[in-house]
This record gives sequence, structure tokens and C-alpha cells, in this order.
Amino acid sequence: MRLGVFTPLLSQLSFDAVLGKLTSLGINTVELGTGNFPGDAHCKLSMLDDASALKEFQQTLERHKVSISALSCHGNSLHPDKAQAAQAQEVNRKTILLAEKLGVKTIVDFSGCPGSSAKSASPNWVTCPWPPEYLEILAWQWKEVVEPFWIERAKFAEQHGVRVAIEMHPGFVAYSPETMLRLRAAAGPSIGCNYDPSHMFWQNIDPIAAIRVLGDAIFHVHAKDTQMYPSNLPKTGVLDTKPYTDERNRGWIFRTCGFGHGAEWWKEFVSTLRMYGYDDVLSIEHEDSLLSPDEGLTKAADFLNEIVLKEKPTAAWWV
Repeated sequence: MRLGVFTPLLSQLSFDAVLGKLTSLGINTVELGTGNFPGDAHCKLSMLDDASALKEFQQTLERHKVSISALSCHGNSLHPDKAQAAQAQEVNRKTILLAEKLGVKTIVDFSGCPGSSAKSASPNWVTCPWPPEYLEILAWQWKEVVEPFWIERAKFAEQHGVRVAIEMHPGFVAYSPETMLRLRAAAGPSIGCNYDPSHMFWQNIDPIAAIRVLGDAIFHVHAKDTQMYPSNLPKTGVLDTKPYTDERNRGWIFRTCGFGHGAEWWKEFVSTLRMYGYDDVLSIEHEDSLLSPDEGLTKAADFLNEIVLKEKPTAAWWV
């Protein structure tokens, strides 16, 4: 297992400077945004039609001896606004094609969330089964929008030798292991998950136990932590809509690895990932509002470098 970094936290730096900074921390793998929510500061989809830019991009990676774990285009391809959906879908499509050109096997995206009906203007994330119209909305979303899009997009990705790792995120239809596996069952094995334990913590899902549920559906992993605030939870609950920067009053906030849970927890996390067949990249994602990007990245790298299982086990003498 090895460390990587999701680079939007360093979007103010040039690609060359980003790679230099990361290699100085002992990190030789990056996850790059290609548009939609992460932006495209370090990886332009225009390279698909610009051979010289693509060559320069590849030479920069080679010069720093850095590899790409995934291309990420987190967006809402199911948005009820047709223009927004089309834009997100096109970024996803081009990201798959660029991944193929670069020899990158995985792209990361959200599942998306439709509206309540074909006439909606905004997404509608259904979170409860009553009143009964909510279940009617949910059934319509999956049958008419979610499954048709992802079945076809999964086929397209597979044709180009690429897997789509869906990040389970509240606000979208695939937000838990159960909903993630429902999407995978409908769309096929080229759909799996980008596993971010921070989003499991605040839903009261044990991230380590959930690895056992997801198994080989885990394609890529984010390294990000969450801190719960029990003193606020009786007031806020976990569905807390206050800004992330209102740390004093929220029920929980995202934290740099090690600031929400200690080394013992993270050792068990990476060990269980390996137990269930994942022995690839832990991609550091910084969203800690109490630490600067530079401080958060450095502390996460120092913390996780002492925890990641860097050597594959050899057969025991009695086997």
C-alpha cells in the first residue's frame, strides 16, 4: 500500500511545483481533478486533442517519477437541469477517454442525484420512507434516471478499459454501502466505489466493518478523517447543514488523518483493506477547516507514512 494525494488542495501551484512538493514528502502518486467540483488545475481534458500538451504532461510525471492513481471528475451527471447534467456527463466521458490514453485504470465520480420528477429544477435527496410520496420519488429516480445512465456509462467505461469509482456521499443516490452495491448490481462490475471513511463516520456507519460489506467493490480509497462532537449532536443530529467553518456549533467536521481517530484505528483500517484485497493507494484529501492545506497535508503524510503497509506479506513457513 502507498500514499497518494488528491491535488485540488494545491491548486494554486503549478503542476511541476505540486509534484516537486509531494516527492519531497515521499509521495509519488497523485489523484488529479479533471473538472466538475474538483476543477482541472493540474489535468486539462483539452489534452485529448492536443498531442503536444499531453506529451509535456506525461514528461512532467516521468521527470518527477510520479504515477496517477485516478482521474477525478466528481459531479452530478443526473442533475435535473439538463444543461448541468450534460456538462457533468461530458466531463465524465472525456475523463474516461483521457484515463485510457494515460493508462490510468480508475476514474472517480459521484453517483449524482435527480430531481423529484422530469419537471424538477433541483436535485431531491430522499432520506426517509414517509410520507409515502418519498418512496415513489426514490423508485422513479432509480428506474428512470439512475439505472439507465449508469448502465450505459459503465459499458462505455468498460469498452475503454476503465473502472468508475463512485464516492459514497450524502446528497447523492449512492451514499452508503447498501446504495453503492445496489448501483453496482444494476450497472455491473466496472462500477465500484471510491471509499472515503470520513463520510461513513458521520452517518454512524463503522468504516472498518463496511469494508467487509463492500469487499472487491472498493476500487480507490481516500484518506480523510472526521471528528464527532457529542456535546453538539443532541442539538444538531448528523444531518447538520451549518457551514463546515462553523466548527464550534456543528455536530461533526472533517479532519486531517489522525486528528479524528488515532493510529490504532487507522492501522486496523489499512489492515482490513488489505485483508479484503485492496493493497493500492490511500489518497490524502484535505478538507480540514482547522488546518491550512500545507499543514494538513504534511501532518497527514507524516501520520500515514508510519501506518501504511508497504510490503506485501510472504507465505508463512507452514503453508
